[in-house]
Amino acid sequence: MTAKEWLTGFATLLGVDAPTPEEMRDLLALAGDAAHASERIAAPMACWMVARAGITPGEARRRLAEWQASGEGTGEAKKR
Repeated sequence: MTAKEWLTGFATLLGVDAPTPEEMRDLLALAGDAAHASERIAAPMACWMVARAGITPGEARRRLAEWQASGEGTGEAKKR
């Protein structure tokens, strides 16, 4: 089973639409950003928080970029 097939089936089970290619790209990028800035567990938890917040993955990435630019999302602020 491909990822697309699995996601489509799981989306049907949950009663939601499967992610679009753009949403998938943004979610994977967000997961990568979270995992590289912290521990691996941050990746799925960040995606869960985006869903709980009711915002798009793209909006979450925009907010993450702002947070990281401030130094807070990278741990750099504590080093100052």
